[in-house]
Amino acid sequence: MARRKYGRKKCKYCEEKVEYIGYKDIELIKYSLSERYKIMPRRLTGTCKKHQDMVQKAIKRARQVALIPYVVDRHRVIENPFDEIKPLKSK
Repeated sequence: MARRKYGRKKCKYCEEKVEYIGYKDIELIKYSLSERYKIMPRRLTGTCKKHQDMVQKAIKRARQVALIPYVVDRHRVIENPFDEIKPLKSK
């Protein structure tokens, strides 16, 4: 059997020229989270090592501040869990 070769995924943060990913910027962070708020691996999202480290640190900090939940209950199924996340209002 021949293995399929797919095109290499590109880092969306590099394309947008993002220098820093903060824990308050939920719109940037949510693309690296699964539907159960788990951190998506680099091989699936295509992010580079530098941005994946920033995303990982931002997600962990956002969880500590309670902007993002740690886990989602399997029994309480939600269609779109990101609707529950309210973006912070900037001054």
